[in-house]
Amino acid sequence: MIIYQNKDFSENVSHGFFGRQGGVSRGIFESLNVGQGSIDEKANVKENRLIVAQAIGAKELTSLYQIHSADCLYIKGAGQDRPKADAMVTDKPDLALTILTADCAPVLFEGQKADGSTVIGAAHAGWGGAFKGVLDNTVAKMIEIGAEIETIKASIGPCIGQNSYEVGDEYYDRFLEQDKKNAIYFKKVDKWHFDLPKYCQGRLSKAGVKAVDISGIDTYEEDAKCFSYRRKTHKNEEDYGRQASVIMIKA
Repeated sequence: MIIYQNKDFSENVSHGFFGRQGGVSRGIFESLNVGQGSIDEKANVKENRLIVAQAIGAKELTSLYQIHSADCLYIKGAGQDRPKADAMVTDKPDLALTILTADCAPVLFEGQKADGSTVIGAAHAGWGGAFKGVLDNTVAKMIEIGAEIETIKASIGPCIGQNSYEVGDEYYDRFLEQDKKNAIYFKKVDKWHFDLPKYCQGRLSKAGVKAVDISGIDTYEEDAKCFSYRRKTHKNEEDYGRQASVIMIKA
């Protein structure tokens, strides 16, 4: 069920990067599909989301309508109806901030205020959101509500790995137009291959976050563990499941 955790996060938070196993869905969605936008049976998705929430110790999951943006929201309470954004932060307990992915990088954050209280964040960092600054904005929003930059830790969860992420010349050119130093995130093997987790780590470092953990799990390669949009495309499947990455401040 949980396939990765950051051992450096404090005991004050409950978190986990979930894989595709341990749920009730069948077929291409087998089995822990939490994607509300998928064509999986809604009852199965609802049950899977409850399974994930219970594993974290929450009553429900707080998630977004993800749009590959740089937008980050401050979440004050449960019950918000999937606002459109790609990251969120909170300093409130019992809010299970949840990111859904299937190759994009889920990034979980923890930091502390001057009084020692906890601030958390969660971001959906596909190449588009990461390029636009979703991780930078998450760090800025955490600081805005009181987190001290030197206390912020980030964990980059399972996502597509460089060996699996073939991209075109236009993609390479776009990143070098942003910053010529971005060339370090590409390697040429017939075509360009992009290192999404390392790029995310670089953006976080520029934003002042030095403690960045990378899971090293490639969602494309790990068919039994993870859903993958790119693998679905290569298999010509109708749809794909989404796995959850969740963090919550314990009450």
